[in-house]
Amino acid sequence: MKYLIIFLFLLIPININALEINSNHAILYNMNEDMVLYEKDADTRTYIASLTKIMTTIVAIENIDDINEYVTIPYEGLEGLIEANASVAGFRLGQKVTYKDLLYGILLPSGADATKTVAYYIAGSEDNFVDLMNKKAEELGLTNTHFANTSGLDTDNHYSTVREMSIVLKYALQNETFKEIYTTNKYTTSDNSLTFKSVYSNYLNRYDLENKYVYGSKTGYTTLAGYCLSTIANYDGVEYMLITTNADGTSNYPLHIMDAQMIYDYYTSNYHYLDIINKSDTLIALDTKNSKEGKLEIKANETISKYLNNEITKNDFTFDYSGLKEVDYFTDEGQIGTLNIKLDNEIIETIPIIYSGGLTFSFISLYLDNLIISIPITCLILFIIIKGISVLLIPHRIK
Repeated sequence: MKYLIIFLFLLIPININALEINSNHAILYNMNEDMVLYEKDADTRTYIASLTKIMTTIVAIENIDDINEYVTIPYEGLEGLIEANASVAGFRLGQKVTYKDLLYGILLPSGADATKTVAYYIAGSEDNFVDLMNKKAEELGLTNTHFANTSGLDTDNHYSTVREMSIVLKYALQNETFKEIYTTNKYTTSDNSLTFKSVYSNYLNRYDLENKYVYGSKTGYTTLAGYCLSTIANYDGVEYMLITTNADGTSNYPLHIMDAQMIYDYYTSNYHYLDIINKSDTLIALDTKNSKEGKLEIKANETISKYLNNEITKNDFTFDYSGLKEVDYFTDEGQIGTLNIKLDNEIIETIPIIYSGGLTFSFISLYLDNLIISIPITCLILFIIIKGISVLLIPHRIK
């Protein structure tokens, strides 16, 4: 039956150009430039299910001195999980595990037993640990995020937005330990048990997302949150981050995975980096004064590229220069103007034009460039010379 579902999914027509996704909330970033490429109702509060565990994990990492330290699974780590129908990593009461095992248990199999155990050992209780999570949210400037538990179980006081969850994920990915765990698909615990990232085995590799784009992910699902998904991806050197929530969880299809495939397929097929200016291209050629060089060409120090629709070419850009129109040999080095790069009359980049010397002094140019002053001076000099010569040549009268 599951293979029939896969086959039917591949036949479903996807309206790529319209990007009519199933998730109610979504945001996609170009991480190279921290630029939002696509968003859908990104600032509305939403249930976030196990995307919560992104915050749980980074707060835990920042409060653990040694991730290889052993702890024992306590009763508090398992209490109430069966009644809440929470997903678990499978840790047993009294089992000795490392903090590292628990951290992987949080993000790979999405274990609430792991979240409650780290909360117990770090803060003494889940409620105390949640206080640390909310404090971190405040530090990150999040105003539409509040946590009530460590695993993402539905409750009115537990919410965020996809934009603010993207801020949490971007922050967490700066931590190398977090990033290593987030981008791992399987892990062997300290007692040689093998655990897998459920989204990898169930969806990502099956729909070729793992091979084509995605290299890090965390899913979530609750009745109120629906299907949720966070991913980071790389395609042709472009780093992406995508977060979606609230896809219909009653569907027979993995709608959050379908959305990710649709969005990544669209942007990787229709957008690319275009080199607008290449390194050493001439940005501007200016007239000179008091110099042997007739023109001063100022070159680009680096290649300037922009992530743009494939239909846009270099010919679609205009360049507006403002600043000195003429550079004197005696002009001080430094910024002498700006060059605005425009697309459809909108400025997309402003380049400072820097003069760093390089002109060669020319006396002839100095003379010719200043004729208004030079001619009278020349005449005066000639008059003095002629006068001097005439004085020398005319015999003096003898008194």
